Amino acid sequence: MTDKPVVLMPEDIQRIMGKDAQRNNILAARMVAEMVKTTLGPKGMDKMLVSPTNDIIVTNDGVTILEEMQIEHPAAKMMVDIAKTQDSEVGDGTTSVVMIAGKLLENAEKLLDQKIHPTVIVKGYKIAAEKCQELLNETALRISPDDDEILKQVAMTSMTGKSAENSKEKFAEIVVKAIKQIQNNGKIDLNDIKIEKSRGEGIADTELISGIVLDKEKISNDMPSLVNNARIALIDFALELKTPDIETKISISSPEQLQGFLNQEERLIKEMVNKVRATGANVIFCQKGIDDFSQYLFSRAGVYACRRVAKSDMEKLAKATGGKIVSNINELSSSELGDAEIVEEVKHSDDSFTYIKGCRNPKAVTILIHGGTGHIIDEIERAFKDGLGVVASSLKTKLVVPGGGAIEIELARRLRHFGQSLSGREQLAIEEFASALEFIPTTLAENAGLDPIDVLTELKSKHDAGERNAGLNLFTNKIENVLEARIIEPYKIKTQAINSAAEVANMILRIDDVIASNGKGKTGMKIHPEMNEEF
Repeated sequence: MTDKPVVLMPEDIQRIMGKDAQRNNILAARMVAEMVKTTLGPKGMDKMLVSPTNDIIVTNDGVTILEEMQIEHPAAKMMVDIAKTQDSEVGDGTTSVVMIAGKLLENAEKLLDQKIHPTVIVKGYKIAAEKCQELLNETALRISPDDDEILKQVAMTSMTGKSAENSKEKFAEIVVKAIKQIQNNGKIDLNDIKIEKSRGEGIADTELISGIVLDKEKISNDMPSLVNNARIALIDFALELKTPDIETKISISSPEQLQGFLNQEERLIKEMVNKVRATGANVIFCQKGIDDFSQYLFSRAGVYACRRVAKSDMEKLAKATGGKIVSNINELSSSELGDAEIVEEVKHSDDSFTYIKGCRNPKAVTILIHGGTGHIIDEIERAFKDGLGVVASSLKTKLVVPGGGAIEIELARRLRHFGQSLSGREQLAIEEFASALEFIPTTLAENAGLDPIDVLTELKSKHDAGERNAGLNLFTNKIENVLEARIIEPYKIKTQAINSAAEVANMILRIDDVIASNGKGKTGMKIHPEMNEEF
């Protein structure tokens, strides 16, 4: 036999193997965690993200930062994915999940240096993550869905640190009220809460409207700006004549024929408008167009109309007013109309809005955010989304945990105790898992300008003494009972974060070969050209 080398892949294919692949992936994941680390907690710093077109985002919301950054490294992209999952599942805790995953990988690296096999580390991490879920079930506090005060505290904890501190009590009240309003037989669909933004006035003027606010104005100045006792028609058909196809030809041989043709058009539009008016509707929201002649007829009749309303807004209007969206003019009747006490056009600075207020038991509401600049309004919107997510999550599970790093310290303490009952090398991995959880309170202290070692030592001694609710209150910079200090978080934030972080850390640890795939398979990953250099 000849000693010819076997060529499996083209020479230009990128491939990183063994320890190099592991270290490279761990380094990339750690860099992502380091990037968002400074944003954690109420005293966290903000990041300014500047796009190629010079659009600016100023935020300390973990998932927003990671989504907006152009991350190329495949392992780093996996970290972005767990932040997105955390955001969609709970709405908050996106920075925490990335930090825990990054710390798990950093600690795993120490074990790899001690010649412990990745499979052993993965097994230990799995055992630790499962034990954490058990411990969280034991330590979580059950709440009553009617306890609005605790729900407000959960919302305030989530919104703190996102430019909302001065008005957090008012915002928390708005969040709880909005969720209770749209709750339907215990089910909560956050899509039923519309968030509308208006530049001008201060953030303290943000309000909850029991109805819908549309960023639309009435289509004619002759229409009334205010309609009391509104009867609202929601229509999904155009109040205009269909335009003939491009190839259509109409032969007209005399002026009388032309006049007759125009008269016929007018008559058809009048019929359509009369059919709508016959239902008793004095407000019309149309998903499609309304032509000039229809506008004139509606204005003369004192009807308020908006056109080209988004489909999502039409659905919210139906839920808020109790009306039905009608797609055929012949099916429109008074029974399909919705009701509201007031429909009015309101101007804020240069923007015009249509308020639909005073709906009876509306199942869709609007939070109208005011603020001095677009950047502040966007950050307040992110704070509201986090607040809505955590309150909805708390109502779903009816479980909460103490915040301020208290639950992480308690889990780490119990996890270490549990690890001592094991005899294999997995015990070392469980120990590292516990120290990864302690990364959250130490970072909270660091971001507030406190000494992380002193804080961690004091927290540990208090928990060892049986004070399991002892956590870091960053408003007083002291360690105290966080339940009394009203720092409470949803149980789901912690379970989701620990599960996701452990899963992604285990997945990255099991990779020992990175090959640039051809991209034909669904799971193929493109590798950054610089990947075999330091990330």
